[in-house]
Amino acid sequence: MADGHSRALHGVDYFDGRSAEAHPVAIRLVDRQLEIHGAGIRRSVAVSSVQWPERTRHGARVAHLAEGGSLHCADSAAWDRWTESSGRKESLVVTMQQSWRWALGSGVALSALLFVLWVWGIPWAARAVVVAIPASVDAALGATALEALDEQLMRPSTLPAAGQARIGRAFEKALGTLPAATVPQHRLVFRNSKVGPNAFALPGGTMVLTDQLVELVDGDEAVLTGVLAHELGHLRRRHGMQMLVQATAIGAVSSLVFGDFSTLFAGLPVLLSQASYSRDAEREADAEAVRVLRSAGLSPSAMVTFFEKIAEWRRTDKSADGGPAPALGIAIASHPADAERIRYFREAAAR
Repeated sequence: MADGHSRALHGVDYFDGRSAEAHPVAIRLVDRQLEIHGAGIRRSVAVSSVQWPERTRHGARVAHLAEGGSLHCADSAAWDRWTESSGRKESLVVTMQQSWRWALGSGVALSALLFVLWVWGIPWAARAVVVAIPASVDAALGATALEALDEQLMRPSTLPAAGQARIGRAFEKALGTLPAATVPQHRLVFRNSKVGPNAFALPGGTMVLTDQLVELVDGDEAVLTGVLAHELGHLRRRHGMQMLVQATAIGAVSSLVFGDFSTLFAGLPVLLSQASYSRDAEREADAEAVRVLRSAGLSPSAMVTFFEKIAEWRRTDKSADGGPAPALGIAIASHPADAERIRYFREAAAR
């Protein structure tokens, strides 16, 4: 606030803080003092002790005095002209609030920040959190999820035990060519499912292969090894747990805003079945499939065969009720392979 005298501002109501009666007064700034004059009222208070209002586009101006009183001015334009002529400077925050350029820039910056957090921040934080989660949590969650899936989408396998054993041996033989430290704990189970030809991995190490997928590829061991190696990649990177941590973090933030934590954790097994791996997670799992196939002396083109078979099945297959077969977000065949993934496996085979 500038030194010296300012012109007086009339049309101000003074409240003494003891009663609800408004007293018409005029105010003026005199040498860092706020002079308040009215009928039977003559006060002088230090400018530094006054809580000045932030300027807004509409509404009355209200200044609070240290002793509990306050000043009200319904003519906001007159108040603003008076404070400006008195040399009172607005804060940067108020200047930004009154500028559409600042408002637009702030909105763009906030949108960019949310985008960065969504694309990079939350996934990075989820990976850091997953490292601290013991493997026993994965196992417990995976067992619960499999139980829920068995009740809703899965039935016992009808494949002969010898056929199941043959597929399991072929996969373990391929894994035997890798350094043991790079192979996560895993368990292969077979199911006759309502999700059609598919395979997926659950936290804790359980990998599910459906009878329909075995039949679709005519039991081709190279193709099935590639598919299972892809799922092993999800296990190795703990993608399932990471996905759940991300979803839980987003759900927790939403719950803080909108309330209701009651169903957040109870629905994790269902969430696991409905959510989908990120594109980066699928790339990492594809790279694991190539690593296993190459180490075992098998061509990565086996995965191209898998995607071609799935594409053909999608064009012709219908579920029993005449509609599309239900999808399982975390399963490998639930989303069509794009040209980039197919090209990746073809180039890997060529190399």
